[in-house]
Amino acid sequence: MDLAPRPRLELSGPKLRLTFEGLVARAEEQGGVEAYVEALKIKSALFRDTLAGELERSAFRTLCAHIATVRRRIGPYLAPGSFDAMRLRVARLLDGREDTASADARLAQFCAAFPGDRDHRWVRDLAAELLHYGDPERYPLMSRWVWDARTNTGVLREIWHGEDVDNRSIDVPDAYATFLMLREELAQYLAANGVFRDVLYYVDVLTAQVYADYIGERGGTYLRTEFATPEDPMLHTRRILGLDGTDAAGRTRLKAADGVAEIVDGH
Repeated sequence: MDLAPRPRLELSGPKLRLTFEGLVARAEEQGGVEAYVEALKIKSALFRDTLAGELERSAFRTLCAHIATVRRRIGPYLAPGSFDAMRLRVARLLDGREDTASADARLAQFCAAFPGDRDHRWVRDLAAELLHYGDPERYPLMSRWVWDARTNTGVLREIWHGEDVDNRSIDVPDAYATFLMLREELAQYLAANGVFRDVLYYVDVLTAQVYADYIGERGGTYLRTEFATPEDPMLHTRRILGLDGTDAAGRTRLKAADGVAEIVDGH
C-alpha cells in the first residue's frame, strides 16, 4: 500500500539554530543532551517490552505515568473494571503496526473509541506515544503538541518559516506523512550540526525543546501551571518528554479515577 504524499514543510533555519544552541547550553549542567537521549532510549525499551506481549494493567499504568499529557486524566480507564476495554483498544491500535500506511486509520479508530470532548484530547497523545516509543524506527512522534492541525498549534508552527506565523493558518494535515517528513527534516538539520548517532531520539529532544521554549516564552497561566516553575532550565523539556514519570525510588505518579494523586510501584 502506498503512503500518502508528504507535504512540503517550510521550516525556519534560524529558529532551529536558536533552539538547538539553547538546548545544548541548558542541558550541559545536567549531563548534556546525551543524558536525555539515553533516558529516552530507556523509555522506549520500557514501552517495547510492555507492549510485546499480553498487556498487563500494572505495566500499562507505568507507561502512562511517562506521558505528561495523559497521566493526570487517564485514571478512570485504568480502574480494574475498565482496563479490559482499554487493553482491547490498544491491541487494535497496534495490530498491523508493520504497515505504516494504516497508521492514520488506526489512530482515528483508537480516538473514536473515546468521547470526542476536550476532556479526552489526551487520547491522541496516548496513541502517538504507544506507537512511537513502542516502535521508534517506524513511527515518528505524532503527539498534539508536535502538531495539531485543528487548533493550528504545536512545534510545527513554532519553527515555521514566514511572516506573522502566529496569525496564519498552516495548511498541513496532522497525518503520519507530515510527522515523518518533519522528523526527516529535523534529522537532516541535526546531521548538518554533527549529530550522527541516536538521531531519532535527538529529534525528540530537539522537538520537545521547541515546545518548552514556547511554554517558557509565550505559554499562558494554564501551561505554566501544568509544567511547573521555570527554575530548572530543562524542566519543561523533561516533562514534555515524560522523563519525570519515575522518581529516584522507582515510583511513578498517576491520578486515580477520583482525581487523587496516586503512587504506584514502577517495577
